[in-house]
Amino acid sequence: MGPGRAREAPASLGPAAVGTNGIAESRLLPWDCSPSSQGLTRATGADVYRGGVDAPQPHPWRLDARGQRLFDVLLATALLLPVAAFPFVDDDGVTWTVLSLAQLVPLYWRRDHPTTVFAVVALASAAQALVLDLPLWGQVAFPVATYSVARFASAVPAAVALGVGVCGAFVATFDWLGGMDAPLSTASVGTYTVFLTAIVATAWALGTLGRVRRAYVDGLVERGERIAREADQRAELAASAERARIAREMHDVVAHGLSVIVVQADGARYAAAADPEVATATLETIAATGRESLTEMRRLLGLLRAGEETGWRPQPGLADLPALVDGARAGGAEVDAVLPEETASVPDGVALTAYRVVQESLSNVRKHAGPSPHVRLSVTTGAELVVEVEDDGRGAATADDRQGNGLVGMRERVTVHGGRFEAGPRPGGGFRVAARLPL
Repeated sequence: MGPGRAREAPASLGPAAVGTNGIAESRLLPWDCSPSSQGLTRATGADVYRGGVDAPQPHPWRLDARGQRLFDVLLATALLLPVAAFPFVDDDGVTWTVLSLAQLVPLYWRRDHPTTVFAVVALASAAQALVLDLPLWGQVAFPVATYSVARFASAVPAAVALGVGVCGAFVATFDWLGGMDAPLSTASVGTYTVFLTAIVATAWALGTLGRVRRAYVDGLVERGERIAREADQRAELAASAERARIAREMHDVVAHGLSVIVVQADGARYAAAADPEVATATLETIAATGRESLTEMRRLLGLLRAGEETGWRPQPGLADLPALVDGARAGGAEVDAVLPEETASVPDGVALTAYRVVQESLSNVRKHAGPSPHVRLSVTTGAELVVEVEDDGRGAATADDRQGNGLVGMRERVTVHGGRFEAGPRPGGGFRVAARLPL
C-alpha cells in the first residue's frame, strides 16, 4: 500500500475519530480522511506524509550555516596559501601578489554576495590582462566565482557571468599566447579558447545544477509540509463531523427512550389505582425501553473506545421500524403504518437515516401531539426512499424553545445523503415530517 500507514487509534476521540462501525481501522490514507465505515486513526498529517507514525525520516547530509561558513573560509585560505611565496619568486612577485589577492580574497564572501564577488573577481582579472600577459594563480578564483554566482544567485546573473567568462576566454587566449610568443594559429587559438571556455562553462553548469536542485528540494519540502497541514486539517474536520454524528445519535437515543418512559410512567400512575394489570404492563414497557436505550447508549459509548470491540448489535435499519411502531402504540398513539418489505435492498446509511427520522418523529408526537394522537406513517422504496410521518395532534401549536436538536439532526442526516427534508404544520392541524432519500 502507498504512504499512509498509521497505528491503531488511541482511546480518545480528537483530533481523530473511529468509524461508524465502532472499530478503529489501522490504515489512514492522506487523500481519504473523511469519517466512514472504515474509521479514522489518530495519525497526524506529518505522520501520514512521512509514510508512517514510526517510519524513520531520512535527512540528506547538508552543511549547516556554520559549516558552510567554515568551508568558505577554508577554501579561500587554501587558495591564498601559494600567494605567500610570490614576492620571493620573481621581480614581478609583488604585482602577482597584489593581483592574486584582489582575485582570491573576495571568495570569503562568495556565498552571501555572489554577484558582487564575481564582479570584483572579473575586474581584477581584466586588470591582470592589462598588466600581465601570462596566466596567474589567482585566476582560479574566476571559475569559483562563476560557480558561486550560478549557485547562489538567480538565473540572470548566472547567464551574465557565463557570457563574461566566454568573452574572457577569448581575451585570455590572445593575451597569453602573445605573452608566450606562441604563433596565433587557428589550432592554438581554438585549443586555448575551447579549454578556457570549457572551464567556465563547467563551473557555470555545476552551479546552475546545484541551484535548480536546491529549488526542487525546497519545493518538495514545502509541498510535503502543505500536505501534512492539509491532512491534519482533514483529520480535524473528520473528527468534528464524527463528534457531531455521535451527538445526533445520543440525542436520538435519549430523546426517544426518555419520552417513551415519561409517557408510560404518567399513564401507569393514573391507571394504577383503577387497573393494576395495566400498570404492570406499562412498567414492563418502561423496563424494555430503558434496556433498549441503555444498549444503544453503550454501543455509542463503545464507539469512543477506539480499538475495542463493543459487542453490541449493528446499527438499526428498516427491519427495526415495526418495533418503533409498537412502542408508539404502547404509548397511546393510534398508528397507521405502511412499511417496506423486509427484503427491500437499501444502503445501510440510508436505512439508518430513515430509522432515525421515524424515531425522532414518533418521539416528537409523544412529546408534543397531546393525548391519543392519530399518526400516519409511510415508508416506501423505489427510485427514492420516502418517509412521511403525519399526526393530527397539537404539536404545531407547541412553543419552540430553540434548544432541541431533533429537526436539525434529521435535516442534517437527510442532507448528508443528498436527500430533501420537510417539516412543518399540516393544513387542518397536526404536524408533518417528510424525507426523500435517493437510492
